[in-house]
Amino acid sequence: MTQHISPPPTPTPSASPSPSARTDAGYGPGPGPDPAARSWLPPALCLLAFVALYLVAVCTPFGQRAENHLFSGEQGAIPAWVYGVAGGEYGSWALPPMEQTALPTLFVGTALIAAVAVLRRRWWQGLAAVTTVVVTIGAKELVSMFLPRPDLVGAEESLIESSFPSGHAAVPVALVLGALLVVPPRVRPYLATAGMLWSVFAASGVLATYHHRSSDSLGSTLLACACYLVAARLLPERDAPASPWRPRALAPVALAGAAAVALLSGARDDSLLESLVFAAAGFLCAVLFWLTTARGTAAVTGGPSAAVTGRTAP
Repeated sequence: MTQHISPPPTPTPSASPSPSARTDAGYGPGPGPDPAARSWLPPALCLLAFVALYLVAVCTPFGQRAENHLFSGEQGAIPAWVYGVAGGEYGSWALPPMEQTALPTLFVGTALIAAVAVLRRRWWQGLAAVTTVVVTIGAKELVSMFLPRPDLVGAEESLIESSFPSGHAAVPVALVLGALLVVPPRVRPYLATAGMLWSVFAASGVLATYHHRSSDSLGSTLLACACYLVAARLLPERDAPASPWRPRALAPVALAGAAAVALLSGARDDSLLESLVFAAAGFLCAVLFWLTTARGTAAVTGGPSAAVTGRTAP
């Protein structure tokens, strides 16, 4: 009798949620090509907004009067709620990147970014990350040096110094944006959230302590975002095809946290109006940061197979 041998069963791939299923489960869009993240338009808009902000806030009598009016407290930085943790009190320790901690924070943060890139063997991303930090801080120094603050309203001598953009506000934004280029994809949304809260603390804190004007913090954020988007755009195509999944609930939670931090770090005991303006400026920096990372991260995630397999690169 002839024995019939049935062929072995064909192995089936392990079940994994499809991008649509992940979306229905509360996640953002699955990985796939994002042509918008490879566009030159976003960094160009950031730079255009940076120039427009300087021209309006620094180079017009209206802008100067509006921002100088916010320096009305007779006690200076003392009524600011962050005064104690910002290094204002004699012998107090400043929370990075405030006061004298700015440069050490910059050096240590840049070294950590480089170390992560080396450990993960992400050479192009590491180069882009370090370049983002260096160019942001270098451009800030050049702008402060060569873009003057003309005396258009006869302000006091202490208000004539060029402070646009803010270096203390630029340090955390540049470091976090640089780190986003080298960390694993699944870590990026949460690092962006934590980094946004840190940068908002600095952006509003330097305003509440009268170290900078609102345009200074906004200018630093725009400059850092432009450098980050350019770096992401210049990455080789093989290193930048897809975007990671993100929990949908993360954005409202992150922005709500940013609003709370902005209110606390921008608050002063002597003026409700100043507190609200400083908090609003810090929150606007958070929105710019979040929109930039949501777009720019799509340019640095995964490998060429991510769009096909539904997986992100390690």
